Amino acid sequence: MNETEIIEMCREAIMVMLRISGPILLVGLVVGVVVSLFQAVTQIQEVTLTFVPKMLAIFVVTILLLPFMLSTLKGFTQLLADKIVQIGQNGS
Repeated sequence: MNETEIIEMCREAIMVMLRISGPILLVGLVVGVVVSLFQAVTQIQEVTLTFVPKMLAIFVVTILLLPFMLSTLKGFTQLLADKIVQIGQNGS
């Protein structure tokens, strides 16, 4: 396994991380901005008003995207396992 393959695997790992965490972080960001705008307009400064909607939205999105996240991780794990087998066969 040369440097190019190692860099490619690291790049793929970063892309998998972004595919899995990106939608959840984006929903948290959007809900946070909407709640902040609501607080600014109504002048309600309650801490739980920002925390609870974000937690609920992130929970719902995580449950909805769980099959996608698991299939993405499964594909990446299979890719890593195939690379490990390939290294073992080339090393023998």
